[in-house]
Amino acid sequence: MRLHDLRHGAATPALAAGADLRVVQGLLGHVSIVLTADTYTSVLPQLYHESARAIARLVLKAARKTTRKVHNARRDT
Repeated sequence: MRLHDLRHGAATPALAAGADLRVVQGLLGHVSIVLTADTYTSVLPQLYHESARAIARLVLKAARKTTRKVHNARRDT
């Protein structure tokens, strides 16, 4: 195994652990974040699932908040 392979082998676990893509880009010395994203995030489907779950939580939280506001407004009138 080459040193270069180890350097790149660290990117995938770092992203899986939640490291910011820009941080990984800097660690690897990539000029473009697109290269880092295209190369390493495609091998981590769980990142897509985690992002989808996080977005769903935000949407549901906003929906519950809106429902409470509507309910309170109806009660106050």
